[in-house]
Amino acid sequence: MASLLDTIVQGILLGGMYALFALGQSLLFGVMRLTNTAHGDFIVLGAFAASSLALALGLPAQLAPWVALLVLLPVGFATGYGLQRVVLNGTLGKDPLPSLVVTFGLAIVIQNLLQQIYSADPRSIQSGGLATASVRIGGGVTIGVLPALIFLVAVGLTVLLQLFFDRTALGRAFRAVSDDREAAQLMGLDHRRVYSVATGIAFALVAVAGTLHGMRTTFAAADGPSLLLYAFEAVIIGGMGSFYGTLAGGMLLGVTQDIGFRIDPGWGIWSGHVAFLVMLIFRPNGLFPRTR
Repeated sequence: MASLLDTIVQGILLGGMYALFALGQSLLFGVMRLTNTAHGDFIVLGAFAASSLALALGLPAQLAPWVALLVLLPVGFATGYGLQRVVLNGTLGKDPLPSLVVTFGLAIVIQNLLQQIYSADPRSIQSGGLATASVRIGGGVTIGVLPALIFLVAVGLTVLLQLFFDRTALGRAFRAVSDDREAAQLMGLDHRRVYSVATGIAFALVAVAGTLHGMRTTFAAADGPSLLLYAFEAVIIGGMGSFYGTLAGGMLLGVTQDIGFRIDPGWGIWSGHVAFLVMLIFRPNGLFPRTR
């Protein structure tokens, strides 16, 4: 029983990381119906940027990653805003193929650029022992401090995003443009600006995900596709366009993988894919499908 409880707890914490991967993707789909196939590579880019910046700052290891993240948040927003304004707005329409092709091309460029600059060797962001610190919570269960912190960040960002969408003028503008772009334009909303702001927020979330991922485990230039897959599965399992669903989908994916790992080390990732396929078959709209 203690082993099962530990497996579930560790899976939930892992799911918090997957939810962080997926929040930006969920936002983009919820507002623009855009699937960013470069999403995982942008997360890896964020991890490399945080690692390089943390080293360049010369601060103690306990502090450097957090300062780097604070610097990357506005950089991520500006990058996302500019990319959407200059490139992606021109690809949006009833046909999803142009945006898929463009973001796929971006993924290839980012991955090869990172390999040229940093090589293919894995690395991690030093956090001064935070990655190895743990706390015993009883019942034979011990949790890592950093995974617990990442889970709390994922929950906090999910709640903030939902409140932002429900209770702010900009959030209502996001929903209006998502529901009926033409009607929103007639009401005076500039859909291109709304899309750009949404992508900026999504890229700020990518900066958070990349930095915390780099602090938790190793990362390499070729990791983007696997991170994209985890994000995509979490979004689909939870329900596309639903932030709470994305969090639940990430946790379900994490628990399923951790159960698979406990049965056999080779079954972990595979069991998560099976859970994703089962969800597609029996509940294709996800656990919490977005409603209007």
